[in-house]
Amino acid sequence: MPSNAIREQLAAFQGLESNLFQKDFLLTWEHPAEQIDAIVTLAETFKRLHQEGYSYRAFDTGLAISIFRDNSTRTRFSFASAASALGLSLADLDEQKSQVAHGETVRETANMISFLTEVIGIRDDMFLGEGNSYMREVGDALTDGARQGVLHRRPSIVNLQCDIDHPTQSLADLAWLKTHFGSLEALKGKKIAMTWAYSPSYGKPLSVPQGIIGLMTRFGMNVSLAHPEGYGLIPDVIDVAKKNAKETGGSFEAVTSMEAAFKDADVVYPKSWAPYQVMQRRTDLLKVSDKDGLKALEKECLANNAKFTSWECDRKKMNLTKGGKALYMHCLPADITDVSCKAGEVSAEVFEQYRIATYQEAAYKPFIISALMFLERIQDPKAKLAAIVERARSLSL
Repeated sequence: MPSNAIREQLAAFQGLESNLFQKDFLLTWEHPAEQIDAIVTLAETFKRLHQEGYSYRAFDTGLAISIFRDNSTRTRFSFASAASALGLSLADLDEQKSQVAHGETVRETANMISFLTEVIGIRDDMFLGEGNSYMREVGDALTDGARQGVLHRRPSIVNLQCDIDHPTQSLADLAWLKTHFGSLEALKGKKIAMTWAYSPSYGKPLSVPQGIIGLMTRFGMNVSLAHPEGYGLIPDVIDVAKKNAKETGGSFEAVTSMEAAFKDADVVYPKSWAPYQVMQRRTDLLKVSDKDGLKALEKECLANNAKFTSWECDRKKMNLTKGGKALYMHCLPADITDVSCKAGEVSAEVFEQYRIATYQEAAYKPFIISALMFLERIQDPKAKLAAIVERARSLSL
């Protein structure tokens, strides 16, 4: 018999409006807060159903297609898990093994892969100014294909990380914070430190810190963004965070001290990223396949990173947080000092203390992706979820 927790989550979901049917999900700040609440609540319900051994299968047929233009572990397997749990078959588009490698256009590819497709998940975070635009170009091609009668139904798109946002990660982070603090309402007034941290590599995307400041300011959190001079984020996203904080009664600040951000923080999220200007230069070099230019840029950036090896999440900095017991978060994999590298984002001691917590954080992602797929493709998600819970109940009798 489904637990009381599942029935309570079902009731909570019934009171929310999602309005995502036949839409795409590309940036969290394009969607109202109630819709975000509905996604998180549905993900929690799916997670509980799976934990209790019940299926939440919702489709009899159809494809979920993934397009990964960058490496991935957590997001790739979360997308595959979500598709399987919902009853969709998975197909991965390897552009090097497709006609894309021979010059096939985005317009043509988008239609050719979509005849029986329900959802397309795309990761494209390598090229600043390009990834989110590519997703929208695919969307426009799908809209045209459906309008012209080529596609019976236009598939929906889920952003699995782009140059601007990483919505499935930040939504999973939000779900974990909701669990940790008890409710979304309880996040109001909590301080989260989204800080740059040292890494012995360069070129890490901006989308995780941008996703965090763009989403957590929606729920009245006091967001402190910290980074060394020259490591700023996309200015437009900074403006989004400021606007959100003003509207929700939270706050947003940008500081140049990791210690200042950690002081009295309830949550810390130390994560390396490349400077905005560097990602612009890197994009220009990648476009023309300038290998020598990329090597020179990497050398320059690693030398600059090396000036900030003190930007490590260690015990001393954790002691600055509220009661010395802030929740440590990371999208993983973290650069762990003396474990995965000589010097990195986080000390081995701190990471080991919170290792299981970061795994629990990551565990929400397949259910967040399931929720996005479900809401984008099910016309009456409230009735469908009620039927899924009733199916689970009847199987228990």
